[in-house]
Amino acid sequence: MRRPGSGRVRARGPASLGAKLVLILTAVGAAGALGITLLLASVITPSFHALESKAIGGHVERTRAALSEYAAKVENAVRDYGDWTQSYDYMAAPSAAFERDSFSPLAMTNLGVQGMAYVRPDGQIQIARWLDPATGRERPDLRAAMVRVATHTDLRRIVGRSNSGHFYARLGPVVAAVGVAQVRRSDGTGASRGYVLMARQITSRQLSDLLQLDARIDLNVTGDHERVAPGRTMIGIAVPIPGANGRAVAAARFHIVRDVSLLGRRMLLLAVAGSTLLLLIVLVVLRRTISRLVLRPLQRVERHMQRVRASGSMALLEDDGRRDEFGSLGHSLNAMLSQLKDLREQIEVQSFALGRTESAVAVMHNVRNALNPISTILSHGIAQPPPIDRATVDRALAELALDELPAGRRAKLSAFVTAALAAEVAGRETMRGELQVGREAMAHVLEIIGEQQKRAHERPTLEPCDLSEIVARNAAIARYSDTASIAFSFPAEPHHALANRVILSQVIGNLLGNAAEAIAAGGRDSGSIGVTMYRNGDSVCVHIRDDGEGFDAATGATLFQRGFSTREHKSGGLGLHWCANSMNAMEGSLRLESEGRGRGAVAILTLRAADVARLPHAA
Repeated sequence: MRRPGSGRVRARGPASLGAKLVLILTAVGAAGALGITLLLASVITPSFHALESKAIGGHVERTRAALSEYAAKVENAVRDYGDWTQSYDYMAAPSAAFERDSFSPLAMTNLGVQGMAYVRPDGQIQIARWLDPATGRERPDLRAAMVRVATHTDLRRIVGRSNSGHFYARLGPVVAAVGVAQVRRSDGTGASRGYVLMARQITSRQLSDLLQLDARIDLNVTGDHERVAPGRTMIGIAVPIPGANGRAVAAARFHIVRDVSLLGRRMLLLAVAGSTLLLLIVLVVLRRTISRLVLRPLQRVERHMQRVRASGSMALLEDDGRRDEFGSLGHSLNAMLSQLKDLREQIEVQSFALGRTESAVAVMHNVRNALNPISTILSHGIAQPPPIDRATVDRALAELALDELPAGRRAKLSAFVTAALAAEVAGRETMRGELQVGREAMAHVLEIIGEQQKRAHERPTLEPCDLSEIVARNAAIARYSDTASIAFSFPAEPHHALANRVILSQVIGNLLGNAAEAIAAGGRDSGSIGVTMYRNGDSVCVHIRDDGEGFDAATGATLFQRGFSTREHKSGGLGLHWCANSMNAMEGSLRLESEGRGRGAVAILTLRAADVARLPHAA
């Protein structure tokens, strides 16, 4: 039987079905809550974002309309001065009286403008004036700014075909709505003699009154398109104020509350919370129902099986009157227990005979392992040729008997005969050593048979044993392997443990034979087996490691089964099964480990340590 070494097989503790169901229900609840959240978010959030976008667009359009209406009022005022015969005559013949009456602070206040100017067709300024609305005094800086706008703006394009127009202009630190009209007679006749401009300043307060919210004029222009800056609770909106060339000269900035978005967020949170709460209630009810209808009946069956295992009595499960699947399970379980009771009685009858048969087969298996070195030694002895040809030696002796033989030739023949005799002696010594090993192996076989007869009806007797000595006695199994050349190493210092010396020798011999077969199965002509020992508390551990074919975890789970073998050409599979039982009988253990196919394996034996102080040689 071959030991392919073992992927370590660990027993798993019982898993709770209730815990699994709770975990599954929790995962389902979390996934459901997440799914509901994503679904509601995908429906509610875009809808309210669309409403918010519409609200923002409404504020932008309302701001543009307010600005346009504000500038249109200035245009209406300037149109009266443009279609006025006195203005038409003034542009032909300027007079101080007209300027005094038309450009007086009272007249400008009544018009609601701060700046006025007449511009000739060639772009030259006829007259321009800017009054501070707070003090009524001239503002030369703002007048100069208005003059620059009037002279650098294409007024003809502004008025177009309607003879009047409006735009916004940046006049130094202020922004003003500018109205432009062509100067004609009151009845609209006559060629235009120039243009009249009126400017009305727009302030942040006026803008706030127009929009009915807190707004301000921002002179730091960032673009010609409206800008929206959403915050957590507020949205900042900047609407550009267009100039004469269509480029923004300032921006109207204000903030609005994100009431639509906040409402959507609250509705989303409320919907998610409500749906999650409903889902949790459903999961709790479902868990309680599963616990009452599924888990409790299963626990009842499990408790009964534990009582059967603890007592060994095949007692039947009491009928709880259920007619569902669990009632059927109870009936099937009782039928199985009844069959097991009958089978156990049959097994008890057969166990004695089977035990004797298995023990005999195991002894024959161990005897075969112990006879392997003898077979190998005899095979080597038969196949080995004599160290020197006898006929050649006889011819050399005959030639040495001649008296006329030259001295040089006689010396060479003498050396040859001496070497032949030495080779013969060395061969005899080698054969004697191998026969000594064979005699020890035969004694080991007789000892196995005698020990089997002695302990046929007894438990093995434990006594202090030197593990190093037992390994050394079985080293021939590895060294004289007929399948591969094996390098073998083991510790020389003694390691004492409590065991049955003969049984432990059989176990170690079986494991060494398996290691040798594993090396040969790897397809190599040579390999190595190393034995290490160490004390671990009250135990002694022995590691037998080979560099053979190894095995995987799936194979490791079946190594100790009776009848299992990894060798297709061999039958039986009792070696490791017997070894494991023998180690258990000696209050020890055996396990096999491997890192995988082609990476070797290690057999780990654990025995109780012997008290070295009580050994006879320690006195």
